[in-house]
Amino acid sequence: MSRPLDLFDLPTITRYTGEALPLDSARWLTRGSPLELVNFLAHLNPIKFIYTAVQNGDDGKPLLGGIIKNGDETFAHLNYLAPVERLADDKPVTALVEHLAAQAGKWGTFHVVAEVAEGADAYRSLRMAGFAVYAWQRLWDLSSLSTETGESGWKRMRSADLIPVQNLSHQIVPALIQPIERTTKKAEGMVCYSGGIQAHVQVVAGPRGIYVRPLFHPEAENVGAALTSLINHLPSRNGRPVYLCVRSYQAWLEPVLEDLGATASERQAVMVKHLAQSLKEEQAVKAVQAAGVSVQPSRVSRSETKD
Repeated sequence: MSRPLDLFDLPTITRYTGEALPLDSARWLTRGSPLELVNFLAHLNPIKFIYTAVQNGDDGKPLLGGIIKNGDETFAHLNYLAPVERLADDKPVTALVEHLAAQAGKWGTFHVVAEVAEGADAYRSLRMAGFAVYAWQRLWDLSSLSTETGESGWKRMRSADLIPVQNLSHQIVPALIQPIERTTKKAEGMVCYSGGIQAHVQVVAGPRGIYVRPLFHPEAENVGAALTSLINHLPSRNGRPVYLCVRSYQAWLEPVLEDLGATASERQAVMVKHLAQSLKEEQAVKAVQAAGVSVQPSRVSRSETKD
């Protein structure tokens, strides 16, 4: 049976620190392993949506898994599974993942997301637990790109940019995946101007690196120069590595990145498990009757045809 993490499991946390499979690329690339002490202390914060569970296998060796949710989002993200060597055993992995998804349901979320290489053992277990592939992505390391400085078309996003950026997102991101994207709800990230907004990037920064998710209009010009300029003008970079996440609906950016000399990771599947569906409930509306007017119930007759 899967169960919540207990104080007696702390030695297991220490043992598995370097043996976890990351399932949330942004968090791992910017903060490192959640099993490191500095990151694991976040589990003690009662206002955060962070949950860790343990699944004991038939051999008595435990599996660990974590799930996390940002406060204003309608989806949760599988954070990791550990240790990697145990993930080929489908039955306990599937049971642990289903337990974590049930916890996400208690938080009121509608979806659970995981990012995993298609060749990983966990890919099969996630499919067995009800996850389906909604998109593909690659993570590009831009750290070695040119560091020459120059005029930049990138600016911090302003409140006046919110509606144009949201329109850009709805034009580019397929409707099927929009519910599990980190939607721009306020002025965050950076925008690139060239006769209007031609691109927007979300930026996640942490002590280990900077993670960027771009949205470029398909008709944007000089995209390579814009990407190089972006790297050179990220605020407070301080030498940290920079990673760009390119999902399959923006795959046309990949040849540009190759020409710039960026290096790509193995292709990952963006997998989603649905926990609930939004249903519009029909409600009876009380009719307002004018004084002196009687309302008779309507009758609906059903006609039947015979051959």
